[in-house]
Amino acid sequence: MLFQFGFSFGFLVIILAVLLASSVRILREYERGVVFQLGRFWAVKGPGLFILIPVLQQMVRVDLRTIVHDVPKQDVISRDNVSVRVSAVLYFRVIDPAKAIIQVANFFEATSQLAQTTLRSVLGKHELDEMLAERERLNIDIQHVLDAQTDAWGIKVANVEIKHVDLDESMVRAIARQAEAERERRAKVIHAEGELQASEKLMQAAQVLARQGGAMQLRYLQTLSAIASDKTATIVFPLPLEMLQSFVRSEGGDSKA
Repeated sequence: MLFQFGFSFGFLVIILAVLLASSVRILREYERGVVFQLGRFWAVKGPGLFILIPVLQQMVRVDLRTIVHDVPKQDVISRDNVSVRVSAVLYFRVIDPAKAIIQVANFFEATSQLAQTTLRSVLGKHELDEMLAERERLNIDIQHVLDAQTDAWGIKVANVEIKHVDLDESMVRAIARQAEAERERRAKVIHAEGELQASEKLMQAAQVLARQGGAMQLRYLQTLSAIASDKTATIVFPLPLEMLQSFVRSEGGDSKA
């Protein structure tokens, strides 16, 4: 009889120890436990050590750290009817563990699917040039749309980054030709602006020389000096009419004398 009582007591102690061990929970600093009591939401526990009532209470563990998710490549047709494949990176975390467990069956899968559809819908409203040149603005637009829709699930979308915008080979060649044409256009514009500025300066110089006769003569002599530096050149030295007229007058005076 005593043996049977000892065996029963030992068995009871073992059962109590097992129940106690199964009721003790330890959560890390970045973890929370959503506790349900008889199927109803009861509380959010953690971090640290706490005890669940066996059978009556159940817990779902939630990680609060930022999750980095690669959004698969999506086929996007831009507003100017160009087909591209776009991939992105999504950064999000749980800020309300109760909503993340109660409001959606799988918050990770739901956020991933929502990111894919939002990426296609937002980028489809923009032209190809905007996708290539204004990624920062597009990242912010996508992040705002996602954050507004996942707020009901207790999810905070911290950032969205577009990784790659893949184009067809024919479109890459077309963009290269467009860039080359743009460079040629800029070169022609710069050359034309230079010609315009040079012509304006020449006109100003001509006006100054026209007002000052001596300045014209000095410029004339400078030009002759520059030409004379080339010894292989033959220089025809024209005389101004004023000089010839004064020479004719002086010859006429001498004959009369």
